[in-house]
Amino acid sequence: MLSISVKEFLFWKKTQLSKGGDPQSLALLLDSVGGISTSDLNSLNINPKENLYLKKNLDILESIWEDHLFKSHPIQYLCGEAFWRNLKLKVTSKVLIPRPETELIVDIVFKIFGKKSQKLFFAELGTGSGAISIALALKYPLWYGIATDIDQDALEIATENYVNSSKQSNLKFYCGHWWTPLESFKGKIDLAISNPPYIPKDTYEKLPKEVKNFEPRIALLGGDDGLKHIREIIQKAPLFLKEKGWLILENHFDQGEQVKQLLLKYKFSSIEIVNDLSGIGRFTIGRYK
Repeated sequence: MLSISVKEFLFWKKTQLSKGGDPQSLALLLDSVGGISTSDLNSLNINPKENLYLKKNLDILESIWEDHLFKSHPIQYLCGEAFWRNLKLKVTSKVLIPRPETELIVDIVFKIFGKKSQKLFFAELGTGSGAISIALALKYPLWYGIATDIDQDALEIATENYVNSSKQSNLKFYCGHWWTPLESFKGKIDLAISNPPYIPKDTYEKLPKEVKNFEPRIALLGGDDGLKHIREIIQKAPLFLKEKGWLILENHFDQGEQVKQLLLKYKFSSIEIVNDLSGIGRFTIGRYK
């Protein structure tokens, strides 16, 4: 551990933020690489004459920060971690960085099911880092879940995140394309969730370089109109959901009405487009019959 005065560190921190970036990203770097937690950061001004201890020296932290600022390299990949809800998750370029807006999926589930403690079977299609399924498994320890992903590397990361986040055993990970790994669970699923690739091809080509150049294309691109994977998920959902089972989908900001029509086509009811914190119709939910 490297000792440094709080005064010197605070000056360094102010200098780094003057170059650009946001305090949350720098806080992630300091936590993951520097070994200084957010609570430690918040208390520094109280005792400015004391010393603090770093896992890495300031030059190393500064080089990582500048890589983030000047090469558009996502700070989460540079740190190997992302904060999501109350989880600290391992992330690499094999998985999409979990977004703050996606956190609302857990709140939607809570709104539908409340604090129900009875056993319930859920599935997440395309789990990536495992964020959604892990959050649900922790929130509902009596539920049993299966999280799928087409990429074995992603599943290894998700599994590691689950082991690091929980001592429970109510979540399993299966490799395969959307519903394919769930063939033996037809008609048994109470709740299915997916945040699939939904970016239209034209939009994908115009994405910021921190997304397009670093995050996995397979987790973003949803075909010409962005609905390729959503169509497939909805079309096959009736085979796997229980009667009265729920489907929750994240979609592009302007796809809610189209997703709603697809759900109606396949006999879903109680359909609702749910806004994110920016007032954008980010999620579309429905109940099978």
